[in-house]
Amino acid sequence: MTTATPTRKHTRVVRGATAVMGGRRSLRPSPYLVFGTLFWVLMSAAAWRVPICCDFGQHAAVVERLKADLLNPAHPMADLPGAGSAYYSPYAVAQGLVAQLTGLAGWQVVKLTGPLNLLLLLTGLGRVVRTLSPRPWAPVLALAFMVLLWGTKMAWWSGYLGLMSMTGHLSFPSTFGIGLAFWIWASTARLARSGGPLAAYAGLGILSGVVLLVHPISAVAAMIGVAAFVAGWQRDWHARVVGRWALVAVVAVLVATAWPYYSVFSLVGDQSVDWIHKQLYTEMDARFWLALIGLPALWLRGLRDRRDPLVLMFVTEVAVIAYGWLSGHYTYGRILGLTLVPLQFALAVELAQARPWPAGRRFLAQATAAAAALGFLVQGGAVVPRSVDPVGLDQPPRWAEYDWAARRIGPGEVVLTDGYRPSRSLPGYGPNLVAPAWPDASLPEPERARRQRDVAAYLDPGSTRAERAAIVARYHVRWLLLDPSQKAPQEAVVVAWGPRTGEALARVGPGRRAA
Repeated sequence: MTTATPTRKHTRVVRGATAVMGGRRSLRPSPYLVFGTLFWVLMSAAAWRVPICCDFGQHAAVVERLKADLLNPAHPMADLPGAGSAYYSPYAVAQGLVAQLTGLAGWQVVKLTGPLNLLLLLTGLGRVVRTLSPRPWAPVLALAFMVLLWGTKMAWWSGYLGLMSMTGHLSFPSTFGIGLAFWIWASTARLARSGGPLAAYAGLGILSGVVLLVHPISAVAAMIGVAAFVAGWQRDWHARVVGRWALVAVVAVLVATAWPYYSVFSLVGDQSVDWIHKQLYTEMDARFWLALIGLPALWLRGLRDRRDPLVLMFVTEVAVIAYGWLSGHYTYGRILGLTLVPLQFALAVELAQARPWPAGRRFLAQATAAAAALGFLVQGGAVVPRSVDPVGLDQPPRWAEYDWAARRIGPGEVVLTDGYRPSRSLPGYGPNLVAPAWPDASLPEPERARRQRDVAAYLDPGSTRAERAAIVARYHVRWLLLDPSQKAPQEAVVVAWGPRTGEALARVGPGRRAA
């Protein structure tokens, strides 16, 4: 039988999903479709089994407040107005609408968002890598390197795409923002190379505005990527081209400005969370050194083309991180996770090249395989349950649940606690706190600090009953959640104990429920 030669157009149609053999179309999924699907199933299951921990309660609380009032949500964690809170992004409002329509709890909606975010991330990754290389295995390698090539000390932070970190942060806005950023990069690359209709540029501007609203710090890295692809691949610069790229910027700004819940531009220069992010700059060598194996691949790309987008992206992101350190605006360190992407993707593209390989590439492949294996030893516990783990891999955090307390606390009722974990988890079930755990634009920092002092004063063993009563009345406190080492005040009635932690839930004062 003579094998028919497919036309270029035909090849584009069947690439990845089908193959042309003997003049007939034969279904054959691409390697990335197979391995990406397997990864989606495995990681979705792994993330689902991780209990509520860390910042999850904050995001679930946001959905609860939007579920209660979609147009005028309260402060995410306190019995206060929520006007101006940056948590009320288009992403969160969509989650709140789903919660209203389905009746699901905030934490349930946030959990269910994880697989959708992962799907956006995986499809975006595939699109970006295909703009860099036509090789079918390049996206598979890019995915493997993205989740494994980090460091030998755990990097657990929202927006970090390591295997372990993804289990806890898959359902967060940062993951959605990064997935959207990948799609933005792919669209930018296509427009820079081949151009497109005016609507395509306007659409890119809309997506850019959305990512800016959903996760502003990820938007910094996203826009660096856009600039890198435009600077690297846009060759013909004339008035029409300049106008179209200007349209992208104008539409993005208009979308961000039109959002009614908060002003994203008010966050410029805001240092209220810089103290939290200073720790991102600690132990960077231990957290990220495995990714540096991608430097030779990135260096080769730079030698071939000084305007290579991955090289431009990496250099610019490193400069932004350095600025964050030198200026004290440590929040810019949040782009560290995406700064590794050019290294990881460049390595994937280099190793996906057709054989025979030169000696240098063979050595790079062997070193990468060893680094990936080491990365799995560090992070493999994310997907390997303890029950079937033969070597004792590190596992994701397993915080105690607070549903036992939430069942007794009415929606919007105020809880006084200074516990690290309950103050981060309990609001995700609907209750409010006297002192929110995180800074928020809808509550001035001096007021949040005053509330923290009042919590400490109430729990001080030397406080008088009158002093405690004044604090209860001031914040409409209905409940106390006490650590086992803390003694319940005389006027409090303990109604339940935490099954794992021994914490006590006590009722005080008449309180009131938020409207």
